[in-house]
Amino acid sequence: MKKQLIEHSLPSLKDAAKRSKEQTKIVVEDLKPSSRLLEYAKNKRYFVRTYGCQANVVDSEMIEGILQELGFIPCDDPIKSDLVILNTCAIRENAEDKVFGEVGSLKRLKDQNKEALIGLCGCMVQQTHIVEKVKQSYPQVDLIFGTHNIYRLPILLDEAIFSERRIIEIYSKEGEVIEGVPLVREDKIKAFVNIMYGCDKFCTYCIVPYTRGKQRSRRVSDILVECQELVRQGYQEITLLGQNVNAYGKDLDENLSFASLLEAVAKTGIPRLRFTTSHPWDFTREMFDVIAKYDNVMPCIHLPLQSGSDDVLRRMGRRYTSAEYKALVDELKKMIPDIALTTDIIVGFPNETDDDFEKTLEMVHYCHYDSAFTFIYSPRIGTPGAKMKDETPFEVKKARFERLVKAVEEEASKRALRYVGNVYDVLVEGSSKKKDDILSGYTETLKLVNFKGSQDLIGKIVKVKILESHTFSLIGEVAENG
Repeated sequence: MKKQLIEHSLPSLKDAAKRSKEQTKIVVEDLKPSSRLLEYAKNKRYFVRTYGCQANVVDSEMIEGILQELGFIPCDDPIKSDLVILNTCAIRENAEDKVFGEVGSLKRLKDQNKEALIGLCGCMVQQTHIVEKVKQSYPQVDLIFGTHNIYRLPILLDEAIFSERRIIEIYSKEGEVIEGVPLVREDKIKAFVNIMYGCDKFCTYCIVPYTRGKQRSRRVSDILVECQELVRQGYQEITLLGQNVNAYGKDLDENLSFASLLEAVAKTGIPRLRFTTSHPWDFTREMFDVIAKYDNVMPCIHLPLQSGSDDVLRRMGRRYTSAEYKALVDELKKMIPDIALTTDIIVGFPNETDDDFEKTLEMVHYCHYDSAFTFIYSPRIGTPGAKMKDETPFEVKKARFERLVKAVEEEASKRALRYVGNVYDVLVEGSSKKKDDILSGYTETLKLVNFKGSQDLIGKIVKVKILESHTFSLIGEVAENG
């Protein structure tokens, strides 16, 4: 029998775009599951699939933390699970296509286990057209909840299970900071720590300000407690996360800056400290000083360019010019000579000309990126970019994309050559799936290194001499004094 649909709240991009001047509200959550839910969860297996960025990874870690606290048991096979949750991404259309493909395949789960539950959450479902598609075409989905509703998962599960109805609850609002949600970390060596949520930049191509809400920063004290606990547990690396970490603290009624937070976390003694993502418009000299001062702040900066054309940058709403970006790169390299730069670049933004694209290639060769995430523009419904008329053929965009990839690989190969013959600290993260004696890890500048070694080196920082360079990876051997 077809389940009845209960719509507690539906997404609204209009509501999600609202911004008030009120200070960020901090809410400390205490899970209060019903006794019947706790009884139900005993010996029930769950599976969580994560799509998208590091923020989604942390969201999934929270979802798993909640489920395990309820008593659910993790399972690595969705078809053998009693509860499957897909945590989705809305950045590009192909990410959405993958999710719908998996949702379709999960019909098998319902055929085998009629009591099984399927949940869909994350950025995708913050969009009205996605929710409508799921409602109409995917009746096997029992629960749909948004990025602001994760902490309410016990309540939503309780209703979905015991009312035997399909439940939709998606808040479209500025959002709060929710503290106290349990979390199960995916990795035991490296950890992501959210320092803020949402974004107020509203770049014309980006859906994130709508799916994640306004910029809202966590309290320094809460961040430091989390980081200190990670140090106590023996973690080797922390990455501070935010859609625009450089703007940290601007929404709080305190004299805070990202540089001061970065310094405070560096003082916890974590061996390696990273952060992402940085917006060029908010980068400060104070940040340069902290990165240069502390050896445990890794000399690797992800600095999204998006385009080398001032005209395209203006239409993207990026708030900086190519000259200002170049000056920032020059200053970074002056202050931190061994710094590695990575970036994001979009090809084919509406009406990008040949001249616009050539300026992007010029910037790639000027900045000498170690790597870049490159994309052909994918319009997101509800963003200003999606409304722009675009007469550039896809074949032209694809040809530009191929040229861009080639330029990035050329620069990355040149940068990789400088490693050969030198010794670097490598954080060993695991071994090859094919050969147990081949280990892999990353340098301080985030270069992947493969080398022979014993399993007991996993989780340690080891000195490795580089023997060969490839475009995006290196081959090495444990240094004699390593």
